[in-house]
Amino acid sequence: MDMIDTSKDMGRGMLSMYKKFDRIYITGYLQPQFQWVQSKGAKSFGGGDFAPQVNNRYMLRRGRLRFDYARLNADNQLSVYFAFQFDGSERGVFIRDFWGRVFENKWQVFCFTVGMFARPFGYEVNMASADRESPERGRMSQLLMKTERDLGAMLTFEPRRKDHPLHHFKLDVGLFNGPGLSSPADYDSYKDLIARASFKPYALSKKLSFSAGLSFLHGGFLQNTRYMYRASQLNGLKTFTIDSSLSNLNTEAPRHYAGADVQIKLKHKSGFTELRAEYWQGTQTATAATSETPAALLTEPSYVRRFNGAFVYLLHNIVNTHHQLGVKYDWYDPNTRAKGSDIGKAGSGLSATDLKYSTLGLGYIYYINDNLKLVLWYDIIKNESTALTGYTSDLKDDLLTCRLQFRF
Repeated sequence: MDMIDTSKDMGRGMLSMYKKFDRIYITGYLQPQFQWVQSKGAKSFGGGDFAPQVNNRYMLRRGRLRFDYARLNADNQLSVYFAFQFDGSERGVFIRDFWGRVFENKWQVFCFTVGMFARPFGYEVNMASADRESPERGRMSQLLMKTERDLGAMLTFEPRRKDHPLHHFKLDVGLFNGPGLSSPADYDSYKDLIARASFKPYALSKKLSFSAGLSFLHGGFLQNTRYMYRASQLNGLKTFTIDSSLSNLNTEAPRHYAGADVQIKLKHKSGFTELRAEYWQGTQTATAATSETPAALLTEPSYVRRFNGAFVYLLHNIVNTHHQLGVKYDWYDPNTRAKGSDIGKAGSGLSATDLKYSTLGLGYIYYINDNLKLVLWYDIIKNESTALTGYTSDLKDDLLTCRLQFRF
């Protein structure tokens, strides 16, 4: 810009335009991949179910383009931030982020975010898909926090001065619609209160760092019928008992989650070894057919279940930071009051929705350069054996993913 002649109208106009847009950043990434699954038509949380006659496929898992704008005040402090991101693939184009953030600069500890953005719950949910080592988030994340994002507003306490005594502490508290991007609009007046307190990475020594977080969600949706089933035990039989009281109408069907996570990172001559562990438990209300948060008001009975689950990552660089091995284990038990041997018994009312799944993922990640990454990942997926037809043994749904990620 030093070459612009500001003594002329054209030069002054170009300089003005440059100053107006010099805080705009454009980033993006593309994830083409090939997948193979053990059986044709397998249901999958690794990018969607396979078509009935398909056991291998090419697909664009994600194609993201993001625009960010940052505005500084007269003291060169960040005052306003805006982000817009959309996702494009062979399945269509969808908005993923559309939010604005205002920063308080008197004490430099608060900021306020409003729009469509990731729910502040857990570690894996908030880790960007471009940075995550495993191809996909765990089954529990995808069902309970589908698409990760929701419309809402959030207040954040995060000291920005390094000399602040709470510099490593961050607290997010927000109110959100609840159904997330699975619904085009909110369908009731209930909101989800979500909070996350986190301790940002702290160096315990020159080689070892530590971070952790606690998450909480208190929400629900409108109970649109009088019929509500709750997981229980009756005469020794694990089952659902029905509550058909008229007083159930127009009350709040509960969604209450709690989570804790920890991350430990060790530096060594080849790079890093990192351990991440995260655990969730709580109450989820959904339907007989799924434990996924409803995308619309239910016209069928609701089912209330206690759940738990976890995600554990072990990551290790070999040779140098370009080569990484990954092991991931996750489980999701949508109904902790029932086991596989209970499901399918006459009169139990339990279905495939109540099955516990666990996944062991084994992977190799090659960071070719700053703009290109290769991921080879194999998921070994296990389900409980039951008396249900089609679920008397483990399903043939192990999944191989070969992915290239282009990034700019």
